[in-house]
Amino acid sequence: MTIQYSTTLRNNKLDQIESTIGTSANLYIRTGAQPANCAAADSGSLLATLALPSDWMNAASAGSKTKLGTWSAAASGSGTAAHFRIKDSGGTTCHMQGSVGQGSGDLSLDNAVIATSQTITINTFTITDNNP
Repeated sequence: MTIQYSTTLRNNKLDQIESTIGTSANLYIRTGAQPANCAAADSGSLLATLALPSDWMNAASAGSKTKLGTWSAAASGSGTAAHFRIKDSGGTTCHMQGSVGQGSGDLSLDNAVIATSQTITINTFTITDNNP
């Protein structure tokens, strides 16, 4: 038997993500393979750090949650973006990580091949809580 959740419960679970991470979250774009889990040390080279807007995600609807506002910053390094990590305001605790691509990945950039000082813009970021 498979447990299923109502859309209301799925939305409430998703809305806890922003509440837990906080209103001053930071997004780190990095090269290379993502670590095995959020508790593992950072891997790859840091390409950019984005201070996310204070309200950085839309309210969950129909079991999905999308980015809110503009997510953009100047790159601090050069390379091909491969994964991201979202950490709390202190930049010490990783709460979320995933793949990066241009038109693909868990987080989609306007250009995955990054040069120092290039403006990076996050095009899409959606988290979905599906029933099995």
